[in-house]
Amino acid sequence: MQKTRHHLELLAPAKNADFGIEAINHGADAVYIGGPAFGARAKAPNTLEDIMRLVKHAHRYHAEIFVALNTIFHDNELEGARKLVYQLYDAGVDALIVQDMGLLEMDLPPIQLHASTQTDIRTVEKAVFLDQVGFSQIVLARELDLHSIQKISAATTCNLEYFIHGALCVAFSGQCFISHAHTGRSANRGECSQECRLPFTLEDQKGRIIGKDKHFLSMKDNDQSTNLRALIDAGVSSFKIEGRYKDLPYVKNATAHYRQLLDEILHDRPELAKSSQGKCTYTFNPQPEKTFNRSATDYFVNGRQADIGAFDTPKFSGEALGKVSKVGKDFFEVDTDVQLHNGDGVCFFDVHKTLVGLRVNTVDGKKLYPNEMPTDIRRGMDVYRNRDHAFMRLLEKDSAQRKIPVNMTLSETRDGFALMVLDEAGFSAIAHSAAEKQTAQNLEKAESSLRENLNKLGGTDFITEAIKLETSQMWFVPASIINGLRRDAIEQLMQTRTLSYQRPPHRAATEPPAIYPEDTLSYLANVYNKKARAFYEKHGVKLIAAAYEANKELDEVPLMITKHCLRFSHGLCPKEAKGVIGVQGTVTAEPMTLINGNDRFTLKFDCKPCEMHVMGKIRKPVLKMAQPQPVMFFDKRQ
Repeated sequence: MQKTRHHLELLAPAKNADFGIEAINHGADAVYIGGPAFGARAKAPNTLEDIMRLVKHAHRYHAEIFVALNTIFHDNELEGARKLVYQLYDAGVDALIVQDMGLLEMDLPPIQLHASTQTDIRTVEKAVFLDQVGFSQIVLARELDLHSIQKISAATTCNLEYFIHGALCVAFSGQCFISHAHTGRSANRGECSQECRLPFTLEDQKGRIIGKDKHFLSMKDNDQSTNLRALIDAGVSSFKIEGRYKDLPYVKNATAHYRQLLDEILHDRPELAKSSQGKCTYTFNPQPEKTFNRSATDYFVNGRQADIGAFDTPKFSGEALGKVSKVGKDFFEVDTDVQLHNGDGVCFFDVHKTLVGLRVNTVDGKKLYPNEMPTDIRRGMDVYRNRDHAFMRLLEKDSAQRKIPVNMTLSETRDGFALMVLDEAGFSAIAHSAAEKQTAQNLEKAESSLRENLNKLGGTDFITEAIKLETSQMWFVPASIINGLRRDAIEQLMQTRTLSYQRPPHRAATEPPAIYPEDTLSYLANVYNKKARAFYEKHGVKLIAAAYEANKELDEVPLMITKHCLRFSHGLCPKEAKGVIGVQGTVTAEPMTLINGNDRFTLKFDCKPCEMHVMGKIRKPVLKMAQPQPVMFFDKRQ
């Protein structure tokens, strides 16, 4: 089934094949996962054998598997990347998520290509270009608002993918180089050191301290639960959950949460359709706030918001319980209405504003007896729960089933009976059995027995939605006959579904080649190899700088470009304070400074596009360049 914008896709992350299988079981229409190499999460590789196992499971429900091949490639990696693409295609993968345009200049199998978030798609012109050069789906920048998404949708024909949940990179994706400048580990090469989550001191242009030891570049986590309908109306068709490094409870919980929300929308809007098949049931009530998050924000979807930062901690503090009302020798009391459990994890900010976590051995009313009594807990401190033990126990077990509804019709033939099964996607199969027709002596019992035996689908991918008996009279049919008909029909249906599955088609680029919106590219374009350079030259670019990772001529440049603005978050935005005179005079966009140890970053503010630039340069002595990733596979193709 070829997807269109009328088909909604829930796209879930997977660290490995087992996580991906659970994401499918919990309602994902598609899963994205890393392959053996070249993924932007270098610590989450997977073998081809595991990817094949995941593909086989997903295709049972006509769900899809996307492999993230979204690093930039060194010249000596190009051939390895090409061979890996063929192997992934042979493994049955449905699409590749890519950043490096050099891939488009190579001889590839007819596999669908998706433009990674690392390609930094935040303008109509960039989106239109990627639409024209062969991308079937593009991952929009997280920073886009609804109006911008609408404009991109109106100008393009490809599917639009958008992050709806999970961690937020503070920088425009693909536009952050702090990790490489400081550690030699490039985010564009899958090895981000996450320096944005470190604590900083913030100074104004006169050296006055505005904030100390705060995580000023750490964002809250994305949650678009309340914006799904608006995003659909804006043109988004693929709804992406972040988290290829996240644990399994997070994947299960977030996937089930958004599956339920999207199913409600599909129920209300019959003009929309699901992009895979099967209905899910759960042993738990999805609650995304109970698995890892840094509190929630909808970021810029509805315009700039004042409270998007997780400045106090980049860790998971969890749900607020209440304040400490009493401290004993081996316990403390919390004034809360939340039901707590033995084994819960709770935490609090100590006098140094550091998040301290502990495990509760025993709960006695509002008294909590921890495994180790903290020394600096005080009355009046706020307490949070970051592990609900009872909830996590549910997620640690088998917590979902995914079944494809079928209608069954039993009819009589000249020499026996026939059973037709029809699934929700319109696939059908029919089985026949010769049998002597015997009039039922007890009509009610005979019909009950027929329905009971037809309904025995427990070990299969199917569940009965309706059973129709189209016979001239009620016959007595032995259970062995009915069971055989059911098994044969279901086996045929499985084969039909498998044979009918078609991977999404590769999309050809337009001819003549589309012209890139600019004729000059800086290091921000991440051009790291000769094939990528040839791609941009073919599309009209005249001056092409090397990627930051390969550019030896750069001194102090923006190491991060972000929509997050520390002037705005501290009430110092010139646009917001325009015309307001205070003791400091009219507020202007003067630089600020972020300090962490010996590192000082000048913050420059470009108010026209509302951006903050974190300036810096490579540490001296220059650390070793990020090395090409090892390619652990073999292919006979030359």
